[in-house]
Amino acid sequence: MSTQPTRETSLATIFERLITSHGPISVSHFMGESNMRYYNARDPLGEQGDFITAPEISQMFGEFIGLWLADMWVKAGRDDLVHYVELGPGRGTLAKDVLSVTRRYGLEPKVHFVESSMILRDIQLAQVPQAHFHDDLTGVPPYGPVLIVGNEFLDALPVRQLVMTEQGWRERMVGWQQGQFAYVAGDKPMESAVPEGRREVAPGTILETCPGAAAIVYEIAGRLVKQGGAALLIDYGHDAPRTGSTLQALKQHRMVDPLAMPGEADLTAHVDFAALAPIAQSRGARWLGTVTQGHWLRHLGIEVRAERLARIAPEHREAIFAAKERLIGEGQMGALFKVMGLAAPDWQGGEGF
Repeated sequence: MSTQPTRETSLATIFERLITSHGPISVSHFMGESNMRYYNARDPLGEQGDFITAPEISQMFGEFIGLWLADMWVKAGRDDLVHYVELGPGRGTLAKDVLSVTRRYGLEPKVHFVESSMILRDIQLAQVPQAHFHDDLTGVPPYGPVLIVGNEFLDALPVRQLVMTEQGWRERMVGWQQGQFAYVAGDKPMESAVPEGRREVAPGTILETCPGAAAIVYEIAGRLVKQGGAALLIDYGHDAPRTGSTLQALKQHRMVDPLAMPGEADLTAHVDFAALAPIAQSRGARWLGTVTQGHWLRHLGIEVRAERLARIAPEHREAIFAAKERLIGEGQMGALFKVMGLAAPDWQGGEGF
């Protein structure tokens, strides 16, 4: 009789067995497996899901991304063959809004979605029937300029955490104690994994890195240099080095304990944009800058656009302005969310940065 866990076996049970038999697992392992189970089992978006992203709040968000991409494409010479690549395209709402705008300027790119969830792929295909699906960026054609968008994609990639203990730097792990998951320090010295200038800190200090985000930005930058194009990476995070854990979990639009229900809640961490910009530059890509979402959208004209929409549909004025405020308000998404722009060395422009 097989002892392999069935799909119905909860991930919490699997982790408990694994930790009990073999010892604590890394935070990165815990987060990666949890999100894989979580996204493959449901549509997490919308009022009935666990969280709402900017494209679901207002069409204005996608419109300005479309305008920005079209502007970059026009300034670069209007290549006929160009690829729109979206990382983790949610329900396809953003792509639909983006492409409806680019079409007005003669930009009708081939559409590529990097998506692993079969449930979300079906939903995305209904919105954008011409989309081609890929498990990662390697499947995207290696020729022709690429216009890459990643909105709330990097935050779901597993983070690695290192913690300073009385004995020195150790990897932060997840153990099983007194009937629940708990953070524990690993037993192997990890000084070599900490930049020399950041090693001398107080016990309890946590450093967080995201190898997956670094690898993706490295790949994106290489594509831009080789093929031409531009990229926008939009997520909540910080644009200056910091310490501390940013791991968090959302369930039904509420914050919950990140360790409490693996595979049943959305696990995310703040994106370290300060670490990503030098990676892109190391490959020769142009780093246009990293600014707050509020700054970027204001610069592109969201306030004027909201006023025009409200004049066209005065019965929706309150909803339009509420959505605008949610996107750019300092106490909402406007300050916490950042926009990082990248471009090929010979692609000019980059409004908003």
